[in-house]
Amino acid sequence: MTEAAKASDAAPARAPREILAPEEVLAAGPPPVPELAAPLSARLAAPDGADLDLVHAWMNLPHVARFFDQAWSRKRWAGELAAQQAGTFSRPLLIGLHGTPVAYVELYRAARDVIAAHYDADPHDIGFHIAIGDPGGIGRGLGPRIFDACARGVFAADGRCRRILIEPDAANTAARRAAEHAGLALLDEIELPHKRAALMVRTRSEGDPCGLPALSST
Repeated sequence: MTEAAKASDAAPARAPREILAPEEVLAAGPPPVPELAAPLSARLAAPDGADLDLVHAWMNLPHVARFFDQAWSRKRWAGELAAQQAGTFSRPLLIGLHGTPVAYVELYRAARDVIAAHYDADPHDIGFHIAIGDPGGIGRGLGPRIFDACARGVFAADGRCRRILIEPDAANTAARRAAEHAGLALLDEIELPHKRAALMVRTRSEGDPCGLPALSST
């Protein structure tokens, strides 16, 4: 049995942030894996091998650990990535730039997350988490560029998705500025179980694509 398989055996049935949801919310299915315009790309992060090594290393870097708060062991990350792919709540992605991984992104169904209690959630809403691995990529516009590409890709893949949300730590002013540059607006500052967060949203506009097929999310 592989390390990922052993770790995933003990994974919880629901993600720690996931709440119980009715059937009409669950029917939306997992987030799509968006197709991004070159030179960016997105693919599922494998729960073993080089992908696991990279995600584990990034999550243990000080600039990521400070706000992501998931400086876990390699074994725990193997279980986390495997559990996400086995479920329908979220999808773990590696974002590439010219073929080189530069960021880790999680897309999740916001109506099944703890943030759903703080706004009028729709089953097809998508939540977005990002960690830029290379400290040299911080402050260079990479985060807003990735978010914009992912938003367009998600809107194209899921024609019923009309909002993409993020909830950075309320004290993370850099993330909030980057979000504003990417077209998100502040809904409110909210209290989550693990932090005070700035709930921000980007709503589908007439300029966003619609109706293109999604890549497989399994």
